[in-house]
Amino acid sequence: QVQLVESGGGLVQAGGSLRLSCAASGSIWRINDMGWYRQAPGKQRELVAHITDDGNTNYVDSVKGRFTIFRDNPKNTVYLQMNSLKPEDTAVYYCNVEHTAPYDMRRAYWGQGTQVTVSS
Repeated sequence: QVQLVESGGGLVQAGGSLRLSCAASGSIWRINDMGWYRQAPGKQRELVAHITDDGNTNYVDSVKGRFTIFRDNPKNTVYLQMNSLKPEDTAVYYCNVEHTAPYDMRRAYWGQGTQVTVSS
């Protein structure tokens, strides 16, 4: 089993910055792709940023140029640096980690979610 613990959410004014982190622990063999999703009230969960195990990244159009995803493999941690935050970025942010154990399929794990609120 893999456990994910998120941190870094909070309340910030528009134009401000936050950094989210998500640390994986437990019986870790190989972490594959990592990503951040968000879900605003009344909306579907959407992929915000994604990073492969060899460092390739992609972002939803609405955050390009403002958010950066990066990972620290020795620490099994993924980060989301969020700059120039806007009120429309307000949501619960979830990390997602894909993990492969010996003789097992690739499985996806979710963090508990962290609230990000951007005031205007």
